[in-house]
Amino acid sequence: YDLQAGDFILVPPRALHYARFVCGPCRCTVILFRAEDVLRETWAALPNADLFFAQAAVFQVPQEHRERINRCLERMEKEDSAGDQAAALLKKIYLQELLLLCSRYCVLRSGPPVFIRTGDLQILQAVRFIGENYDRPVTTEDVAAAVGFSPNYLSRRFRQATGIGLHEYIVFIRLHHAARQLVSTDDSVTDIALRCGFSDSNYFKDAFKKKYGVTPRAYRKLT
Repeated sequence: YDLQAGDFILVPPRALHYARFVCGPCRCTVILFRAEDVLRETWAALPNADLFFAQAAVFQVPQEHRERINRCLERMEKEDSAGDQAAALLKKIYLQELLLLCSRYCVLRSGPPVFIRTGDLQILQAVRFIGENYDRPVTTEDVAAAVGFSPNYLSRRFRQATGIGLHEYIVFIRLHHAARQLVSTDDSVTDIALRCGFSDSNYFKDAFKKKYGVTPRAYRKLT
């Protein structure tokens, strides 16, 4: 994901992620919270809250509302350094405010980073090959052959350029397309798994739950 000034990203639990700053010095604020930190009333006020926290999402903050959200973040940072008995409760209160402000004012841009951003042409070629062939039984060896590298060398180079393993990325893309088909078709979970390149429906279900936090059937019901 490419974030602009004033944007922030919601990362779901157990999601593989990393940050890379390519445009010079910048400042970012990281807020770690658990499901139990979100009050029941806040949860009820969020649109599709279960799905809201189950997938990565970028909030684009309109300019006219940035000051109010920034003030909320500043209060959270201040309490984080206070360390007294009231700090934990105040941070929890400000978390509710932040989530509700996002729900009210922010523009949500969701969806996984399907296209890796890098200047490495061979890596881009590998990404393109995966995108065009994810629905086939493609292996890391197939991708390596398509770009003229050995599997081990491509895997190392892919991770260095993107921060994610080659096999992980193949699975990532397949899951992305499967999630879209779950909400856009009435096809069975098994048919969707096979159509997205998974030869084992049980592996698909396990991988899907690990990424999205819910089973494929539950994901379909949430949308």
